[in-house]
Amino acid sequence: MYDVIVVGARPAGAATGMLLARRGLKVLMVDRARFPSDTLSTHQIQPAGVQRLDHWGLLDTLLAAGTPATGSVRFDISGTVVQGRYPDGFLCSPRRTVLDKILVDAARDAGAEVREGFHVAGVVNDGSRVTGIRGRGGEELRAPVVVGADGKHSLVAKEVAATVLRETAPGTVASYSYWEGVDMPVGELYHRPGRAVAAFPTNDGLTMVYAAAPRTQFDAWRRDIEGNLLATVDGCGDLGERVRAGKRVERLRTTVDLPNVVRRAQGPGWFLAGDAGLVMDPVTAQGIGNALADAELLADTIVQGRDDYQRRRDEARRGIFDLTTGLARLRPVRGLSALLLKAVARRQESVEQFLGVFAGTVPVETFRRPGNVLRILAQRARG
Repeated sequence: MYDVIVVGARPAGAATGMLLARRGLKVLMVDRARFPSDTLSTHQIQPAGVQRLDHWGLLDTLLAAGTPATGSVRFDISGTVVQGRYPDGFLCSPRRTVLDKILVDAARDAGAEVREGFHVAGVVNDGSRVTGIRGRGGEELRAPVVVGADGKHSLVAKEVAATVLRETAPGTVASYSYWEGVDMPVGELYHRPGRAVAAFPTNDGLTMVYAAAPRTQFDAWRRDIEGNLLATVDGCGDLGERVRAGKRVERLRTTVDLPNVVRRAQGPGWFLAGDAGLVMDPVTAQGIGNALADAELLADTIVQGRDDYQRRRDEARRGIFDLTTGLARLRPVRGLSALLLKAVARRQESVEQFLGVFAGTVPVETFRRPGNVLRILAQRARG
């Protein structure tokens, strides 16, 4: 008998298991994967997530594995450039073979039992609450709390019939791979009508290059994925030249499986964390940071016996979910939004606040508050 069973041992699950085990709970983590192993990912751990890793004593290990720290970023949104340093630290863009193994090892070190290569067939319940899980071979494992951290197609969420609270249709097709020999002095993001691009340094001296297009263009995109990705990058200043001067060293990864879904995140004997409970388009690269935040919030909830995990998670994510689904439409930036961006770009204080929204340190609602928007626009008008 365990205190908590965590299904899924990537960032949300491994961090949850680690934090609970550190507080003395008997934790079982299961995952069908074996670590280290790769998975589709945005790679980016925004500064708020990096701060959590530092607080948990894991950041030095991540950096020692050759993960670059990216303190400056360049947003080019239809020609308006917002560039500066993150106001509260830096982001990292680790390979998942590196990050996930560090978190799984940390959970083991904390005392959690980890079963890799374990396939969950379903959850066990007593008619009123979840009481454990069942493996494919029929083995039943019991705990008063089961955490589903098993991704956007969560079996746990399906088994407990977690209600979909919000859903926005998938908007993009995304492709990425790794290049060597690319000059990357800062992290770079671009927004063009119908396109989005990101390029960040990752492990082994490589650069991860990502491009997105409207999902409606998937048939044309997949006929020549590399050609379409490079043509998109060519429209981003000199980034195309720098990428073409390098060499792609791994296969291209492409997906249209990019849902935007908010599920009910708790019920009798169960919780959902990470993408299992809330998933959104990778255009704002919030997934890993959200997973780590969920783990911290969920560990506190379970240990303290609270019942407000759902409310606190939703309050924290509402603004960034709306922002992300809006940006995933890849529409031109016009009108007041275009004027606001130009105003932001002119003052370092506003640049830092803008970057803080994506960093996870400034709530979207704070930035978008009418008084704040008027203040930024007024500063531009005064020159």
